[in-house]
Amino acid sequence: MGRAAEMTGTTPGFLRALGEHRLITPLRSDGGHRRYSRYQLRIAMRARDLVGQGTPVEAACRIIILEDQLEDALRLNEQLRRAGHGQPAADT
Repeated sequence: MGRAAEMTGTTPGFLRALGEHRLITPLRSDGGHRRYSRYQLRIAMRARDLVGQGTPVEAACRIIILEDQLEDALRLNEQLRRAGHGQPAADT
């Protein structure tokens, strides 16, 4: 956890707070150490930036979750549009 905090420019407590708000859930090593993916580290840095701008941690976590959901929805809409399923029904 200390290394992850160093890499993200945060503290272990900040990373624990992100876990408490269910923004990131690191895997655990056999020895019980938290192991963060590169994606989770990027998310932690995004949260750090929002908190640095004055956003409370809980709000920053919610913003990031909503951004992620929006990105997924936009990607799905684009896939459906390309497959022809997103065309509006014809007027009768």
